[in-house]
Amino acid sequence: MSTTAADRNEPTPRPSHDRPELHRALEHIVASGITGITMRVHDERGEWVGAAGVGELGGTSKPPVDGHVRIGSNTKTFIATLVLLLVAEGRVGLDAPVADHLRGFGIDERVTARMLLQHTSGIFNFTGEYYADGTVAPGIAATTAGREWVDNRFRTYRPEELVRLALAKPARFEPGTDWSYSNTNYVLARLLVEEVTGRSVADEAQRLIVGPLGLTGTAVPTTPEIPEPHAHAYYRYEDDGRETTVDVTRQNPSWISSGGDMISTSADLHTFISALTGGGLLPAELLAEMCEPHPTPIPNMGYGLGVFVQDTGPGGTVVTHNGGAAGHAALMYSTPDGRKTLTATLNYVDDAALSLAVPFQQATRRLVDEVFGGGRAR
Repeated sequence: MSTTAADRNEPTPRPSHDRPELHRALEHIVASGITGITMRVHDERGEWVGAAGVGELGGTSKPPVDGHVRIGSNTKTFIATLVLLLVAEGRVGLDAPVADHLRGFGIDERVTARMLLQHTSGIFNFTGEYYADGTVAPGIAATTAGREWVDNRFRTYRPEELVRLALAKPARFEPGTDWSYSNTNYVLARLLVEEVTGRSVADEAQRLIVGPLGLTGTAVPTTPEIPEPHAHAYYRYEDDGRETTVDVTRQNPSWISSGGDMISTSADLHTFISALTGGGLLPAELLAEMCEPHPTPIPNMGYGLGVFVQDTGPGGTVVTHNGGAAGHAALMYSTPDGRKTLTATLNYVDDAALSLAVPFQQATRRLVDEVFGGGRAR
C-alpha cells in the first residue's frame, strides 16, 4: 500500500489550480492519445501532484495519484544502482569481465559490467534489433506483438532462456566499440547480481534500495498481479480485419525480465531518483561514473550507467530514464543534484505499430520543458 505525503512528512500535494501550467501540460499528454497520467513535481515551490485522463476505458475517474504501474525500463536504473552498490561492497569489478562470474553462457571475455550497464557490450537485444537501414532482426516470440503476445502474456520466461536466445545471435558490434540499447544487458546484470550474492535480485533490491528508502509501493513482481490501486493497461491488435482491445493489466512480465519488470508509484520514483542523484545511495565517485554520459545516436542525449543524461537547453541537464510495458509507463527526471524532480505514471492503449510513440514523445518534451525549462514550449 502506498504511503501518503503526510505519512512521509512531506509537503501536502498542492491542488492543480496552484500550477495551471502543469495541468495544461498533463492535458496535452492526454490529447496525444494517452488514456491517463498522474504527475508529481518537486521543486523550489514544494510538491505538486496532478492527474488527467481516466484510469479505465469507459470510466470517468482519473487515474489514482499514488497508483501502481509497471515502470518498464525505469527498472534499468534500479538494476544499475544495485550493481554499483555491489561494486562499492567489493563484490563486483566494474571493469572486470562478467564471464568470470557467469560461466556457461559463452559471453565474450571482453564484456564488462560497465559495458552491460552502458549498453556498449554489443550483445543482441532479445526483444529485437532495429537497424538504421530499417531492417529488423526479431527477438523472442513474446515481442513480435499482436494477438500472439496477448494470447501468451502469462507465459513464464526464465532469464537464462532470454540470455541464451540473445547470445545465439550475432553480436551487433565488438564490445566497447559502439552503443546500442539492449535489454539483454540488464538481464545479464540481474544474473550477475544473483551469482555474486547468492540471493535473488528482488532480495538484494530490498536490502540495498527498497528497504532503506522505504519504497513501499515498489516491487520486483513474481506474479501477474499488480497491487491496488492502479490504472488499467490495454493492448490493441487486428485479427482477420477486426480490431480488438484487451485489458492487459494482469500479465507475466518475465518476458522482459530485469529489462523492465518492476512495479512502482510516482511517489516512490521521486524518492528513489532524488536520493540517487542527491548522493544518498552511491558513493560520490560511483555516482559520477553513473552520470558520465556515453555518446548515443539520440540528439542531446548521452547514456551513463542505467541513466540517460539529457541536455534540455535552457533547462540545463537532467538525469532521466523512462519506460513502457504494454499499456503502462513511467517517467523519471531529476536535476543532477536531486533538488528538482518530475515523476509520472501513465496508462494507455499499446499496439504493435507503437502508434502513440511520436505524439507522446512530443507531448513529453513539452512536459519537460514546462518543468525544467520555465515553460519555453508554451
